Amino acid sequence: MSTSPPPAPHLGDLALLRRVRDRIDREYARPLDVEALARGVNMSAGHLSRQFRLAYGEPPYSYLMTRRIERAMALLRRGDLSVTEVCFAVGCSSLGTFSSRFTELVGVPPSVFRERQDLAGQNIEGMPACVAKQVTRPVRKARPPRGSAPGGEAAGGAEPVRNREACTGRPA
Repeated sequence: MSTSPPPAPHLGDLALLRRVRDRIDREYARPLDVEALARGVNMSAGHLSRQFRLAYGEPPYSYLMTRRIERAMALLRRGDLSVTEVCFAVGCSSLGTFSSRFTELVGVPPSVFRERQDLAGQNIEGMPACVAKQVTRPVRKARPPRGSAPGGEAAGGAEPVRNREACTGRPA
């Protein structure tokens, strides 16, 4: 018995998903959660998450966190804000969770990134901002699903558990 790939999002859903993505891009520093994003486009949170992942390769919450970390990188590069100030400026309410997510995506803690003001030895000084953004874009590293054997092949893309309260300001 073979399983077919999940169906692509319907064209009408794609327009709604684009609205959700644009809202995340605009309002990344505000308290956002998947339920609120789904209500904004009259979808259930589960349907939005599934369709968003199909369309953009990651669920809405991961996309939101990536945007927040991208903005944090830019603020840390500027050098005039502390790590704590940057944490709150990008919409996170827990410094610990912010630091963990930053380290997960960037590879170094925010304090180290701020000291170096570059990523993995790449000097971006003098680079046009649009090029620097692409060069320094954080890339989420895939994790093996829970319960998989170490060294074994990971099946599927299990999403790690996230502390939603830390970056939305509201309990999950």
